[in-house]
Amino acid sequence: MKSAAIVADTNSGIMPRQAAEMGIQLISMPFLVNGEQHLEGKSCPAPEFFAKLAEGAEVSTSQPSPGEIIRLWEKLLKHHEAVLHFPMSSSLSGTCQTAQALALDYPGKVFVVDNQRISVTLMQSIEDAQKLLAEGRSAAEIQKILERDKLDASIYIAVNTLEYLKKSGRVTSTAAAMATVLNLKPVLQIQGGKLDAFKKARGMQQAKTVMAEAMQRDLETRFAGRRVRLFAAYSGLEEEGRQWQAEVQALFPDRTVELYALPISICCHVGAGARAIACAPVM
Repeated sequence: MKSAAIVADTNSGIMPRQAAEMGIQLISMPFLVNGEQHLEGKSCPAPEFFAKLAEGAEVSTSQPSPGEIIRLWEKLLKHHEAVLHFPMSSSLSGTCQTAQALALDYPGKVFVVDNQRISVTLMQSIEDAQKLLAEGRSAAEIQKILERDKLDASIYIAVNTLEYLKKSGRVTSTAAAMATVLNLKPVLQIQGGKLDAFKKARGMQQAKTVMAEAMQRDLETRFAGRRVRLFAAYSGLEEEGRQWQAEVQALFPDRTVELYALPISICCHVGAGARAIACAPVM
């Protein structure tokens, strides 16, 4: 039997074609648009999603069914000694707690990795797991290594609107209204599982400057001397993302800046026009 299979979901930003290329199993996260359920990577692609968002559609996220997760695990365990399951950070979504509860029925077989990652940093963890598997590490060892290094990544994100964070209860209606009146663009930070306020900026241009300066400090201090991948992330149209990538590349001319589209499951909470800079060390 093979050593371990890797299961991820689209909260990582990995889509079906990429998952097939990587040789991992992918769960498409469900989301709702005007009450109609879709599966990320399978229906309502990004251009359609953002067009509906611009029309004022109501959007929200959901979780895959426990039955779907169990069926996938049992299928994989017929040919693998173990499963490494990578959900979004337990601090940001209930999908991790659900998987952890289900895994109690598979002791020594299913290892749910809660290393407090989301989006592009979660994708990097999955790639790290593949490398560790290739080196002969067991699933239990890989879980321990990745959870030990859970704070070893950085994301700064500026949202264009607080409307969707308000709807999900992450900010108050008063705070959202004040931000709109004053043209405040909150810069949020993810280092570990929590989404924390980092700094308020007047307008998106100042927010971009705040994020770039914060990332530069991280690269010079927390990640000094290490091989680090740098990402420009965005929500919205691809051409807007490529423009943001060019802006970040100009700010970090000595590094390669990779472009990353935020998954729809995250865009349901940040809306269109979000911009982010992220980094993750490479094992």
